[in-house]
Amino acid sequence: MRIFIACDRMNQVLLEELDRAAWKAKPPGKTRTIAAIFIHMHNVRAKWIRLTAPHLKVPRQLNRTRCTPKQASAGLAESGARCTEMLAEALDGDGRIERFLRDGWAAPWPVGVEMLCYMLSHEAHHRGQVCMLAHQLGFPLPSKVTSRLWNWERLWKECGELLSHTVESERDASPSTRSPRRPRSR
Repeated sequence: MRIFIACDRMNQVLLEELDRAAWKAKPPGKTRTIAAIFIHMHNVRAKWIRLTAPHLKVPRQLNRTRCTPKQASAGLAESGARCTEMLAEALDGDGRIERFLRDGWAAPWPVGVEMLCYMLSHEAHHRGQVCMLAHQLGFPLPSKVTSRLWNWERLWKECGELLSHTVESERDASPSTRSPRRPRSR
């Protein structure tokens, strides 16, 4: 599940590079703060895990009023690791995870590509909100930071040991559980 590891790395880059004054800056209207957006991302991940893969350790919810950027970073790292485990189990076809529950009120979805796409879309949507909100509040991210969010090779490299462990696990998978390789397009 290299893709979700890289997805979480993007969140960590934003947290590392975001001006600290932007964290709790109040936007106009009923818009969430940047802090509330990151807290929501983590807490929703914890809900996905609790509802879809309760056998995994469910991360603790982050406090909506007192969470710091450092706590959000640690929480997102933990929930990202659990989501990566959940996705790996869901996509390996062993049947341990039978359905994806986005919320208690939502109809269950089959596990598979739809689950992964939903999770990635949720993350990307909120990262976009953070970037836009930081700009609107007077804390624009430098172009070198926003460009870094699209440098997948660097993101994978930054993921370090966690990524190499995942790659080794994929390499060691039996042929019946390994995803078929697609030919490279040129």
